[in-house]
Amino acid sequence: MDPISQGAIGSAFAQATSRREAIRAAAIFGCLAGMAPDLDVFINSDTDPLLFLEYHRHFTHALIFIPVGALIVSGVLFRLFKHPLTFKQAYLAAFVGYASHGLLDACTSYGTQLFWPFSNVHVAWNNVSVVDPLFTLPLLVLVIASLKRRSTRLALFGIVWAVTYLSIGVIQNSRATDAARELAATLGHEPQRLSVKAGFANLLVWKAIYEHDDAYHVHAIRAGMDINWCPGVRVEKLDVSRHFPALDPTSQQAADIERFRWFSDDYLAPHNGSANIIDVRYSAVPNQTEPLWGIHVDIHADATSHVQFIPNRRTSAAQNAALFRLLTGEDCQPLRQAASWEGPPGTAMQGTGRAAGN
Repeated sequence: MDPISQGAIGSAFAQATSRREAIRAAAIFGCLAGMAPDLDVFINSDTDPLLFLEYHRHFTHALIFIPVGALIVSGVLFRLFKHPLTFKQAYLAAFVGYASHGLLDACTSYGTQLFWPFSNVHVAWNNVSVVDPLFTLPLLVLVIASLKRRSTRLALFGIVWAVTYLSIGVIQNSRATDAARELAATLGHEPQRLSVKAGFANLLVWKAIYEHDDAYHVHAIRAGMDINWCPGVRVEKLDVSRHFPALDPTSQQAADIERFRWFSDDYLAPHNGSANIIDVRYSAVPNQTEPLWGIHVDIHADATSHVQFIPNRRTSAAQNAALFRLLTGEDCQPLRQAASWEGPPGTAMQGTGRAAGN
């Protein structure tokens, strides 16, 4: 999750396990340890744009690395400023703060390698958005109040709030997943796989993606008191040999596509006939596929050149308006109406044909 959430939850655990007279020092150790695993963002390369994707949420987030990470953080901070903690107390504060990071990240949909080096599987429980103010703000208020009053009880309340909110996310994910399966069945589809992820900054609207007939079907599920469906789009699944027939399969760019495939859990699609490949999992609007990131393939580059990574974090006014209509339910309808749905307007399939430049 975002650094504020990670620091707040790390601080809450450290405060809850500290002595009252040392709660403020423990909070600093726990907060900084809670953010420390994300220092892996500095593992990058000017020549290899995908290196940071491979190493973010990698070994620094693994369960086996927690004692080591906590030792490094506590060792550095212990002599950095004056505090009333013994080294044992400092290490405990750093340990619980550091341990909270990977587990919280695993609650999102990005994927975290908790079991490195034994497995490179991205663990993603999909029960909260990477950024969610409804999770973070109450937690932050309780952590600050705990510091001011030197109250471990308020820190415990913060932890209870965090666990409660994440548990609601588990329930909402289950409801949205059941609805997505029902939607697919109503549309006459048999998903080869299906994934449901929390929409940006909320637990109300969920992005549902399933694979059927060599395509990804992307819809939104609004899981309020009633379950509603927000019609989406259909995008063709990436087939490198068909979409990039001129690409040398032994080239670095071909290898980079496979690296991006691993990172994206194979949810890849060509983007609107261009030479771009997108990660279908992430978009600003849950029932759309305008990507938050992707890669650009240049078939005319030499065999040793890497692909280009393309971030797209800005949202347009139209996207913000579309998201608002999903949150209010304006663009959503009961699941039963899916039986009469004729598909998205315009072309039946986005991303068809060969990529540009081929």
